[in-house]
Amino acid sequence: MARKITTDDGRAALDAVARAAETSVAPARTDNATAVRYLLQLLAEKAPGNSVEVRVPPFGAVQVVEGPRHTRGTPPNVVETDPGTWIALATGAEKWTDAATAGRISASGTRADISDLLPLRP
Repeated sequence: MARKITTDDGRAALDAVARAAETSVAPARTDNATAVRYLLQLLAEKAPGNSVEVRVPPFGAVQVVEGPRHTRGTPPNVVETDPGTWIALATGAEKWTDAATAGRISASGTRADISDLLPLRP
């Protein structure tokens, strides 16, 4: 089991990523990874379950939302996006429909629209 990211560490990473964005500099990989994983952790806490897999390569993936459990192969409900888009969606800086329209979200399956779970409250 992965180590749980504390609220302080998660918020510090989110702040560092935000500061980097304000100066048009790429965030440090460790800050970006911690921010992504922290937000995935919050999503898993908010919507526990195994029917939708949310992937943010290369940093993490979680299974969320109650429903049919998936155990082998590619799950039928998958959401995949890049780290910057995930952070923007999870913090409310971007709306699901805007990111989906721009092609920055890949969502397959009947349960893959998780827009009602976002934004999270980091």
